[in-house]
Amino acid sequence: MIEIIKHSIRFVFFLIAQAFIFNQLEVGLGIQLMVYPLYIFLLPLGMNVFLLMLISFGLGFCIDLFSNTYGLHASSALVIAYGRPYLLKLFEPRDGFDTGIELTIYSMGYTWFAYVFGAFLLAHTMWFFLIEQFKWSEFWYVVLKTVLGAPISLIICVLLQFLFFKKPVKR
Repeated sequence: MIEIIKHSIRFVFFLIAQAFIFNQLEVGLGIQLMVYPLYIFLLPLGMNVFLLMLISFGLGFCIDLFSNTYGLHASSALVIAYGRPYLLKLFEPRDGFDTGIELTIYSMGYTWFAYVFGAFLLAHTMWFFLIEQFKWSEFWYVVLKTVLGAPISLIICVLLQFLFFKKPVKR
């Protein structure tokens, strides 16, 4: 029950942060800062893919409602929710994941988190901008926006973890 409350509070936090703060920031070159993929990444490891996609769609749809983006966030959230188990399988530790931990920067380490969440965020951002432009003639513009936007979003997501997540106490 506590887990459900914790993830519900995070859902609202990431919705408000993305829709009312990060979507309103103008960085330049059409770059958008994306922090809500962190919520999808932090959902429990053993979660059913259908439930994961349903929650991700709900978050993306709510952000679309507040941002007038007509399904861009919902589509991107669905793509990464569907691909999350495959990506985690690629980067799974040799002994497998401990199902009781969250995939935070503290529990998995800085390097692992940077590679895995970075790939996760890169796929999300690339899909978002591809659907936004929806023209092959704009492919290099999409690549530019992705290459410039994803690292900035990754840095913000790391900072959010330092600010809002507790470092586990070693016993």
